[in-house]
Amino acid sequence: MKELTSAERRALRARAHHLHPVVMIGEAGLTPAVVREIDVNLKSHELIKIRVRGDDCEQRENLIAHICAALDASPVQHIGKILVIFRPRPEQDESSRPRPKKKEKRRTKRSYQNQ
Repeated sequence: MKELTSAERRALRARAHHLHPVVMIGEAGLTPAVVREIDVNLKSHELIKIRVRGDDCEQRENLIAHICAALDASPVQHIGKILVIFRPRPEQDESSRPRPKKKEKRRTKRSYQNQ
């Protein structure tokens, strides 16, 4: 788990302000399925919000610590029942990156007539 500087945390909080929670942790707590869903969302979004059901603040602190340790992520913010977590996307090598398709050159009407 990488420790974020205050400037990095401030910038990430600003980026996360308009986001909606993508994962909800319910009464069952942190199950393996929830951890897997958080991992999938971190891979695709880097920065996510998680909503936690329940009123125990200490439990939420333990949850964010456990999630960050399990997924090698960094905690950004914990306000009320919302947790904000960041993990940079893994770098992809050139061979596995999908290549964009080449666009065909658009032909005009006249080019069809001159054949």
